[in-house]
Amino acid sequence: MADSGTRTLISQAQLRRGRGKVIYWTLLTVVVAGFTLVFLGPLYWMVTGALKSGQEIAQTPPTLWPHDPQTQNYVDAWNNLALAKLMFNTFYYAAGAVFFQLVFDTAAAYALSKLRPIFGNLILGLMLATLMIPAMVLIVPQYVTAIDLPIIGINLLDSPWAIWLPLIANAFNIFLLKRFFDSIPEDLIAAAQVDGASPLRTLWSIILPMSRPILGVVSIFAVTAVWKDFLWPKLVMPSPETRTLSVGIYAFAGGTPQNVVIAASVIAAIPTVIIFLLFQRNIMSGLTTGSLKG
Repeated sequence: MADSGTRTLISQAQLRRGRGKVIYWTLLTVVVAGFTLVFLGPLYWMVTGALKSGQEIAQTPPTLWPHDPQTQNYVDAWNNLALAKLMFNTFYYAAGAVFFQLVFDTAAAYALSKLRPIFGNLILGLMLATLMIPAMVLIVPQYVTAIDLPIIGINLLDSPWAIWLPLIANAFNIFLLKRFFDSIPEDLIAAAQVDGASPLRTLWSIILPMSRPILGVVSIFAVTAVWKDFLWPKLVMPSPETRTLSVGIYAFAGGTPQNVVIAASVIAAIPTVIIFLLFQRNIMSGLTTGSLKG
């Protein structure tokens, strides 16, 4: 007898019939092929475009594959655009963002989930309300704050703190971490308290070892946020020595052939693609674990 525990839009009986089976697989193939083309099409154009000559990449209609692949474009992009320096800067900013988000966002989520301070739900609600504010609205006040930090009165331009400070308190990451911490049984926390463990000790010895999947997700989100950001690093990192990859490529794009710029974009995208391929299982497990309690 077929398992009736899984409910779908199309019953198993319909799928076993000749016409239903053909329609189902036809629609499935069309949908999968369509989404694959939409998502992989721009990547394919970027990778192949970096192998074309300047004349061929401007050709209309475009060619599906370069007539004479030129791998020298990648070498020129790496050398002429100083991608090694730009990539080091971006890695440095991303590493700092990961560290500060893991420290402060984890502490905030742990307090809201397990310590349960007064007005904790109100504070969480206000945090989540900030997600409704468009990021562009915050650019001006953030920039004014960066050029004249309140109380301290220092200028953060060309300082990594200008990138790190706005990323520390991330409401979405705090919510993800809190939901995960909520799924951890209270019996473990109570047992730790009976053994005399302080809240900090409980966080370090019990909560964090069990939270590796969601901590991995937060880390990847932090890396990709720094890697893909353009407007804010362009404002607060005006010096060529402190630019990120996206800002550096844009700065050199004016006097650089288009095929070399595309090659630089391919090189810049490789690290994030590798990170996703290596940790995609952690991403999925971290996002789904803790979504249901019980």
